[in-house]
This record gives sequence, structure tokens and C-alpha cells, in this order.
Amino acid sequence: MTFQRSSKLKIDGFKMKLRMPQLKIGDKTAGIPIVQGGMGVGISLSGLASAVAEAGGIGVIAANAIGMLEPDYHQNGLEANKRALRKEIRKARKQTDGIIGVNIMVALNDFHELLQISIEEKIDMVFLGAGLPLKGIPVAQLQEAGVKVVPIVSSARAAQLIFKYWHKTYDTVPDAVVVEGPKAGGHLGFKEEQINDPQFALENLIPGVVKEIAVFEELTGKSIPVIAAGGVFYGEDIYKFFQLGAGGVQMATRFVATDECDADQKFKETYLACKEEDIMIIKSPVGMPGRAIRNQFLEEVQAGERKKYRCPWRCLDHCGARTAQYCISQALDSARHGDMLNGYAFAGANAYKVDRILSVKKLVKQLKLEYLKTVINDTVHLRQEFEDACKRLNAIKKEYSVIFNKSALSLKSDFTKQMEKGHASVQKEVAHILEKLESLKREYSHYFEKVNELKDQLSRYLDITPLQIQEPTFPK
Repeated sequence: MTFQRSSKLKIDGFKMKLRMPQLKIGDKTAGIPIVQGGMGVGISLSGLASAVAEAGGIGVIAANAIGMLEPDYHQNGLEANKRALRKEIRKARKQTDGIIGVNIMVALNDFHELLQISIEEKIDMVFLGAGLPLKGIPVAQLQEAGVKVVPIVSSARAAQLIFKYWHKTYDTVPDAVVVEGPKAGGHLGFKEEQINDPQFALENLIPGVVKEIAVFEELTGKSIPVIAAGGVFYGEDIYKFFQLGAGGVQMATRFVATDECDADQKFKETYLACKEEDIMIIKSPVGMPGRAIRNQFLEEVQAGERKKYRCPWRCLDHCGARTAQYCISQALDSARHGDMLNGYAFAGANAYKVDRILSVKKLVKQLKLEYLKTVINDTVHLRQEFEDACKRLNAIKKEYSVIFNKSALSLKSDFTKQMEKGHASVQKEVAHILEKLESLKREYSHYFEKVNELKDQLSRYLDITPLQIQEPTFPK
């Protein structure tokens, strides 16, 4: 293998495409297939989102409790949220021409108001999670403003429900879908007993969602990428989910440990200091399981200590604010400021793997290299498997021809000699040879399909256009 001056790699004379695929959502195309996950409260704002967008990915501002950036949040949470979101979108726009999205929890009491701000600001796309975006979605306004809609789901069933409802009610479907597995950070869309159940692992969820979405792609004639999320950490993970049918990935944990992340340095250092055993599942005041990094605050809560707080405003109807031991928005906001004694950090299952803080640009470069290294290694193996299959294909056809020609001559001679004695033995031999030939045909067809499948896989990375594979024709 040798690197060429054209920035392509050669593997045994075949040119290899040295780049990550792009991610196209509607008429928006990201240079790299990476969505930065929305992280609240205030972890992913304009600073991180614009840096990711500049690096070619999709940067996402988290809208939940974003009004805590404003001085009057406790007096007027709704207006503070709307004002802060508008400010952050405009700040991000000043820093980049790249793709910017907003993550809005459907369960929020001000969901529709925050969605309206996103439409007014003509955000590139909205990511809608923590609930099903079904009723009352202003689809016409979203389309007129050019805003793409990407629901976040945790199962093929949820994806089907959303897309089916949209198609029937709005005569359209969302533009993409994020599938978030149980290794994600923050609130999880799974029951506690499902989190470590292999049946619900992301790699087992993706194929089902891809299959479900393919139905709506055919129905609408629209390309709808499936984006894998939850536990995606290395470039190798990106490649793995691409092989399962995903068109992109969403990553959050990796982007916390960057210079541009909007959280305090102490928050980022919590990631650097944590060990695998520090990653824990908690029961959030909102009634859902969540994944966070163990610290004194959480240990005190587990021990039954009730923290002092006042509910800023009823941001969630189903939040157990009156009976909860703490306000989750206040705890997360304290952590954002680096006050880990009065808060804690949500984190993905792989947070303990974070070993340094670097710029978004360097992180993206590292992810690209990890991805390409995996592609190269896999392509070398695919190439060998491809060549072996081609050789077997040729050997089968040669064996078929030899047996056919030899048997035809032999049987003709034997048949003539044995006509007077009766030809039962000849018929038996003919039947045996025909069975052998049919077996070779079946094996040839199997390898023909295998070679074409390998050719399709290799064509993603190698220029193999000149290669011609003959259709399975045989002498009769």
C-alpha cells in the first residue's frame, strides 16, 4: 500500500478514496457524517456548535433550560428560554456558515415556543427527542423556512409510528432519524433492565430502523438517512455503523473534552478524571433513567439527602419537582459552571475513555484518521476475499467444462457400445454427472453473488470499474 500525491491510497494497483462520506439531509450536506449531540443544560451552545459546523459536521445547540443563561430565568422562564435560544442561534451564525441545528425536547412545556424560535431564525435543522413529535407540528412553516426535521428514537417501532403518522397527517415524512442506543449519556429512552440487555444494543437497533425507514424512502422517493447515536466514540465505531446501514453518527461525549465546549473547565476535567466504574445509572427527577458520572452530589442524593432548591418554573409537566430530592435543571446548570458540589455531569458509557482535551478541529482530524485506518484494514481483507472468490469462480467454471466435455465424449462411446446390452448403467452415469453439474452450477451462482456483493462493498472505497464479471453461463 502506498500513499499517492493525489491524496489517494493504492492497494494492489487499485485507487482508494481517502475520505469520510458526506451526510446529506434534504438539501443540506455536511462534509463529514458527524452530528454533535445536543447537551444541556448549556453544555452545547453556540461555541461548540459553530466549531463542529466549521469542521464540516453538524453542530447542535441544546435548547432545554437554555434560559438559565439569562438573569431573569427564575422570574420568566419561558421568555428567558426564547430569548436565549435566539441569541445563541445568531451567535453561532456569526461564527460559521456551516450547518447548525437545535435539539428540543418534545416533553418541554415550551416545546412549541422553542420550535417557533427555530423556525423564525431559519435554523438548518431541529432534532426532536424526549417524546414523539406527532401532533401540532407546524410542518408547512418548517418547510417554508427550510428547516429539516430529525426525530430521535430508541426503536424501529417508534420510528415507524412517527413516520406513519407524519405521512398520513402531514403528507410528508421527517428528513432523517437519529437512533439513540442505551450507551448514550443523559436521559435514556429505555427501561433500566433494558440498558445492558444485548437485544437493545445500538448495533441491534440500527438494522431494524434502516429496514423500516426504507419503506418510507420507497413510498416518498426521498432519501432518509439513519443516524446512529449512543456509544459512538472512535472512527472505528463510525465505520461499524455505516456497515449496518447508518448514513451518519451522532456523538456527544467526545465533544465535551474540547476547547470549544461551552462548559466550565472543571466540568470537562470530570470526564478526564472518571474511571469506568464511575459511570452510573441514576433515576432522574423527571422519572427516567439517566447516565452520569458518580460524584459527591449523587452519592448524597442516593443516601436520601434532599437538596435545597426552588423550582424555577414548571418546565416539564411530569417532573416530580415537589417530591424530588433536587431540581435537575439547577443541578446541571451548576455543573456547567464547574460547581460539581451542587451538580453533576451527564456522560455517555465511554466517558472514561476520554484522556485529553483538544480542539474540535484536532478531534475531527483524529476521528477521520481512525475511520480511514479501519477502512483500509477492512478493504485489504475484502480485497483478498474478493480475489479468492474470483479464483474459485473461475475454477468452478473450468471444472464444469472439463467434466461436461469429458463426460459427453465418454458417454457417447459407452452408449454406442452398450446399446445392445441395454443402457441402464449409462442412464445411471448420466444422472450422476448431471447431478454433479447442477451442484457446480449452484456453487457458481453462490460465488457469483458473493463476488458481486464484495464488488459493491469495495466500490465504496476502490475504483474497480474496469473489472468485469461474467454472467453464469454454462455449456449445454
